[in-house]
Amino acid sequence: MTAFNRHDVGLLLLRLGAGGVLMAHGAQKLFGWFGGHGIEGTGQFMESIGYKPGKASATASGLAETGGGALLALGLATPAAGAAAAGGMAGAAAVHAPNGFFNQEGGYEHAAILGLAATSLAITGPGRLSLDHALGHVLDRGWMVPTALGVTAAATALVVGARNRRLDRPDKDGEFADQETLFEE
Repeated sequence: MTAFNRHDVGLLLLRLGAGGVLMAHGAQKLFGWFGGHGIEGTGQFMESIGYKPGKASATASGLAETGGGALLALGLATPAAGAAAAGGMAGAAAVHAPNGFFNQEGGYEHAAILGLAATSLAITGPGRLSLDHALGHVLDRGWMVPTALGVTAAATALVVGARNRRLDRPDKDGEFADQETLFEE
């Protein structure tokens, strides 16, 4: 096996692994599969952690993860797929950041590695063992990488920023919601 072939097989494995995990994670939100709570339950949770409206936030997050993960696994529209998945993971990381890095403490480790893998695939490309390659890279052009990542970064900054501002405002009783309180529910 040449280095070039190993490169393509490595990208395929990374795409299948990261894409599969993202798809499963999103399917929990969208469909309630794999022990998830579906749109209704996830929407209520999203509201409780400051992402409002909750149902729309759950739908957007679930679509970014499920759709982005599926497209990454297939190696199709890789810049957009990677950017969408990375944006979803940035939103998740913002929720978990107050708990530190490590997952066993409720930290952002899981979201960070999935977001980094998705971003890396968006930048690197899917390799030759992909639908993008089979279709002549019509959905994987060089200009699409900074465009997809830039648009997603801006949208994510707006959404996470709005959430953070909501958490910094007092509620009707004059109390401030902090993330520790949100996670105790």
